[in-house]
Amino acid sequence: IALGTRDGVVKRVRPDYLARDSWEVIRLADGDEVIGAQELVDEHCNLAFITSDAQLLHYKADLVRPQGRTGGGVAGIKLGKGASVIWFGLADPDVDEVVTVSGSSGSLPGTEAGSAKITPLAEYPTKGRGTGGVRCHRFLKGEDALIAAGIGAAPMMATAASGSPVELPEGHARRDGSGTPLAQPVVEIAGRLSTQAEKE
Repeated sequence: IALGTRDGVVKRVRPDYLARDSWEVIRLADGDEVIGAQELVDEHCNLAFITSDAQLLHYKADLVRPQGRTGGGVAGIKLGKGASVIWFGLADPDVDEVVTVSGSSGSLPGTEAGSAKITPLAEYPTKGRGTGGVRCHRFLKGEDALIAAGIGAAPMMATAASGSPVELPEGHARRDGSGTPLAQPVVEIAGRLSTQAEKE
């Protein structure tokens, strides 16, 4: 299992602990929390982070050494001042796409429509673990943060607070372009899990 936290920590859990009924999966620093956790198919999977200041970083899972139950993880991504991780998971650069939704960091979740962008993950180069990411969204006037994001196989979907679908724009080739204004607020981005597992 691979886990990523809000403060940019990543951890791979050694398989010998997975047979237990209950155990602490990661030792967290005060104020940190797990943002995402996924089972790895193999060490050739890519792990990816997206941050609130529109940075995306992905790299091979084998750059993260597995740890035991008490391990606190290692640096997964270098965060900018005031930034936090908003999405972590598996990513397949061959087929996955990136959905980012920008808005104001001061707005309550689900109250601002914001601007959305869809870009092939292949547009973003891999970098080393613990480094800064690559800009994945250019903010428009009045925007200062990503309020939702996700990576997965097409078709990616977005939902409003009511659970109703929100129409996303067409794909955008520019990795650091700005988004297209949405008609209603998005609270969640979802899609099929990375097709890494389907290759096995």
